[in-house]
Amino acid sequence: MDTVDIKRFAELLKGSRRAVFFGGAGVSTESGVKDYRSEDGLYNTVKQYGVPPEVILSRSFFESSPDVFYDFYYKYFLQSSAKPNPAHIALAELEKRGILSAVVTQNIDGLHQAAGSKNVFELHGTVYKYHCFRCGREFPIEKVKELKGGVPRCEVCGGIIKPDVVLYEEPLDEDVITGAVTAIASADLMIIGGTSLAVYPAAGLLRYYRGREIVLINRSETQYDSRASLVFRDKIGEVMQQTVELLGD
Repeated sequence: MDTVDIKRFAELLKGSRRAVFFGGAGVSTESGVKDYRSEDGLYNTVKQYGVPPEVILSRSFFESSPDVFYDFYYKYFLQSSAKPNPAHIALAELEKRGILSAVVTQNIDGLHQAAGSKNVFELHGTVYKYHCFRCGREFPIEKVKELKGGVPRCEVCGGIIKPDVVLYEEPLDEDVITGAVTAIASADLMIIGGTSLAVYPAAGLLRYYRGREIVLINRSETQYDSRASLVFRDKIGEVMQQTVELLGD
């Protein structure tokens, strides 16, 4: 890791009061959470289910085959013992110091909040909230976990309980989008980490950024590399931890 670039990153943070972090699956893989595109990621499930994750995690598949949906969902989203890694912790610290104004994430695992981040916009929802598909009644995650892959149903109307995650074929939540766009549009520093920027409409939100400085942390090339002031190909946890440590108290 280039120490000159780390120092430059720290200087950019010192001069910022409205930095925004935009992140994806790569932020949580260092916590042991599987992503969708890595060699050992969720695409391997096609061998078990006969279809790729995009099909299983679609609105139409949830409605037609809730038993298969929940078998997959339980195995890959509810059995995780993942904890916040240095990247999550560093971002929470930057918010606490008044440097980072918001986290905009494509992840649904709640690890940013577990690390202490407060202003988090979860573009694709969260595994921690559920509602009845028929009557709208809300349920806690424990209601779903206890069934261990079975189909949870509302005890009031008998409807299937759905996770508050944005499935394929569903639109993003308008209030979340509005909050994320507002944060990005007013940012004075954009930090992009752990995302290929290949998932839309989420990646398209970056076009609202009007600032000059972009710091990009990703193991592979992205469409924003040429626009970034700094590009790191290192682990995001290491980059964020070293940079925050350099800021001092």
